[in-house]
Amino acid sequence: MTQQSEPPFWPAGVPQHVGAMPRNLGEALRLSAARRPHHTALVFYGAELSFAELLARVERLAGFLQHRCGLRKGDRVLLDMQNSPHFVTAFQAIVRAGGVVVPVNPMNMAAELAYLCQDSGARIALVGAELLDRFAGLMPAPLEHVVIASYADELPQPPLFRLPPVMAESVLPPVLPPGGIAWAEALAETRAPRPDDATQDDLCVMPYTSGTTGKPKACAHTHASTLFTAIAQAAWYRYDDDTVVTGFMPMFHVAGMQVSMNGCVVSGATVVIMARWDRDLISPLFTRYGVTIWSAAPTMVVDVLASPNFDERAFSKLRVLTGGGSTMPTAVAEKLERRWGLKFVEGYGLSETIAATHLNPPERPKPQCMGITIQNTVSRIIDPETLEELPAGEVGEIIIAGPQVMRGYWNRPETDSEAFIHRDGLRFLRTGDLGRVDEEGYFYTVDRLKRMISVSGYKVWPAECEATLYHHPAIQECCVISAPDSYRGETVKAFVVLRPGEKLDAAGLMEWARGVMAAYKVPRLVEFVESLPRSGSNKIDWRSLQVAEWGKAGV
Repeated sequence: MTQQSEPPFWPAGVPQHVGAMPRNLGEALRLSAARRPHHTALVFYGAELSFAELLARVERLAGFLQHRCGLRKGDRVLLDMQNSPHFVTAFQAIVRAGGVVVPVNPMNMAAELAYLCQDSGARIALVGAELLDRFAGLMPAPLEHVVIASYADELPQPPLFRLPPVMAESVLPPVLPPGGIAWAEALAETRAPRPDDATQDDLCVMPYTSGTTGKPKACAHTHASTLFTAIAQAAWYRYDDDTVVTGFMPMFHVAGMQVSMNGCVVSGATVVIMARWDRDLISPLFTRYGVTIWSAAPTMVVDVLASPNFDERAFSKLRVLTGGGSTMPTAVAEKLERRWGLKFVEGYGLSETIAATHLNPPERPKPQCMGITIQNTVSRIIDPETLEELPAGEVGEIIIAGPQVMRGYWNRPETDSEAFIHRDGLRFLRTGDLGRVDEEGYFYTVDRLKRMISVSGYKVWPAECEATLYHHPAIQECCVISAPDSYRGETVKAFVVLRPGEKLDAAGLMEWARGVMAAYKVPRLVEFVESLPRSGSNKIDWRSLQVAEWGKAGV
């Protein structure tokens, strides 16, 4: 086996197995509210909500969904909102009522929403008022009931912090469309919800994949898989009664959903929520609320440290900085450790695993590394064609078995047969990610199996090229893609964002690259841009760049 049963660098004091868990997510919230009723659960631009208040709202909204909307156990419900107390309340109320949350990226447009409705079979939705126009064609059918929230109704007057434009855009219309219900009306429900009879085996949430090939697919997760990664990560990062976690990563995405929202629900910790990313709020929010754990994409950290308004004292209580999805520039990682003693703790997870399967030990992380397998989890590297296990150091497909692995793709048994393999009595998910494991049991991603570039028969992994390019002192961000080439079939192209004040041209970058990487990996095309496109989870959107590049060639 490539995975060690007792990793030598396991985090001190963290059990290697997650023990007994609550019966369902609703019980987890009730336990935290009973233990810490007056403790702050949510912070939102100066507004604060205690666990007791959060639970009361969840119960009222769950009652409304059952009694007024006719929500039945197992019904799928769309949740399309920005990060907000409304999102947290809605998520918890849906599962408390016995429903299954279908989290939606607020960037999705009308046609994408129609697909999600049709594929999931949802007839109920909870949405932000700024998104209502996109739902107009779906009301009152197939969406019979749509609860509409205006985020500003949570704010203190006057607001204590600068607000994003979406707060002013999120306003209820004078007349609601057929099937529309105001958030305040839903929360005024006086009838209690029915007893919470959900079990760990019942479905809880169905995040959709990004749709690398074909239409997005829903990952069917139970209360057990959802509770597992929330509890496991809270233990890994040692959430305690003084923990304050950021809620800046999108909560519709599994990373923000589990580390920030559900991690705090199961542990009784506080989450500080930002509706839309604003780097200049880091200093005042961290200072006022004493943030101890920052879950961030590396791009967020780069952004904050580049801000002229950043106050270095804001990190005085910060003890964990964690994230993943893209490479943390070496120079930034070195500054974090030198100035504040912060090690950037990378992790790895998928929608199919409702967040983490691998995390770096906080005391001994390795750069640009997935980390080691977390509690109760087994991971191996196999040959993607023969499915044979590969030894340490060799690159192959990453497979994972553990409690966090989804039940399967919603209504896609034919896809499930390709996604899973069985061996040694375990059911492994084929991730589609290529990686390797070192002699100490640390895993590394190389790239997506489908992202590989073939240059005259040589395999090039864009993520590896990007990691090397980040060593150039003039580069702030970069993205490597495949571009069509009449001779080689494909070639390597790099999109580059330069640091402020730096100068570099394509010839200079290529000359530098020839000294640090094999000739066939050197970008033959370089395009300098002011910024790179982002996905809804704030990752660099390489797919859109690659599609556009091949589209220009008519391919």
